[in-house]
Amino acid sequence: MLRALAADPSEWRYGYELGREVDLKAGSLYPILMRLADRGLLESSWEKAPVAGRPPRHLYRLTGAGLEAAAEVAARADSAAERDRPGTRRSLRGAW
Repeated sequence: MLRALAADPSEWRYGYELGREVDLKAGSLYPILMRLADRGLLESSWEKAPVAGRPPRHLYRLTGAGLEAAAEVAARADSAAERDRPGTRRSLRGAW
């Protein structure tokens, strides 16, 4: 979720759009978005000019702290992927 939001951090994103991108249904997606907002990693806003006949939608984007968290998560994931790459030597100490 953080990577999807960090792809263009200045852009406001709709929950439905994010859910499709990260392949999460609403029952999983919205609790994640609420937790991110509660932790100050995500800001939310109501759509300012909704399409006629449709209720306003909630919009989301990362805060500065959220962007930092996304960078940390991406760095850890990249490090883990490098460590698990075939042919990479790693210690077995502590693996048991």
